[in-house]
Amino acid sequence: MTADLPHTVRSDARENRARILEAARAVFGEQGLDAPVREVARQAGVGPATLYRHFPTKQALIAETFAEQRRACRTAVQDALADPDPWRGFRVLIEQICELHAHSRGFADAFMTSYPAAMDFAADRERTSRAVAELARRAQRSGRLRPDFVADDLTLVLMAHRGLHDAPPAARLAASRRFAAYVIEAFRTPSDPTAPTPLLDATRPSRPDWLGGRFAPTPGAS
Repeated sequence: MTADLPHTVRSDARENRARILEAARAVFGEQGLDAPVREVARQAGVGPATLYRHFPTKQALIAETFAEQRRACRTAVQDALADPDPWRGFRVLIEQICELHAHSRGFADAFMTSYPAAMDFAADRERTSRAVAELARRAQRSGRLRPDFVADDLTLVLMAHRGLHDAPPAARLAASRRFAAYVIEAFRTPSDPTAPTPLLDATRPSRPDWLGGRFAPTPGAS
């Protein structure tokens, strides 16, 4: 029994840690990084002292909570830079970044420095910024990306994209994909102004009232 005790303690600790991270993803994902740590502990079913034993600071909890998203972001950057078609790499990177941000308000906050204490994300932001700048240079040389694009435009895009977190979670991803499609069309060098926009067609929502009816068409309108 004595020999089994350390194993039981370690098992309980692992389970507590897993519950804390699951709760943190839910709480920070919907409420953003200003959500209190006590709310994370409450949803995890542990006391604040238990949470702080695993994560001594809120910054440490945030870094671990979004470790998977950070890895996905790094992979997206690497894949985009490795793509032999620079316009495709540029386009897919924007799509993937928007999707990552759509899934979690907290990750978007950390990535966009809305929560200055999330310093672990500084390297991710810098890496992504360098990748976008390099992809933009390549895509502009290929003639596919408009020549007046600058890397800081991505920051403007993501600032606007954060507004989608006001949409219901079930509709947020579809809205994000459509938003990204509009952005990509705006950045593309227009070859034919009358050409159709297949990206927008592919991301068209199945219902027009994805924001609770606020943008539903007026009855009888054409």
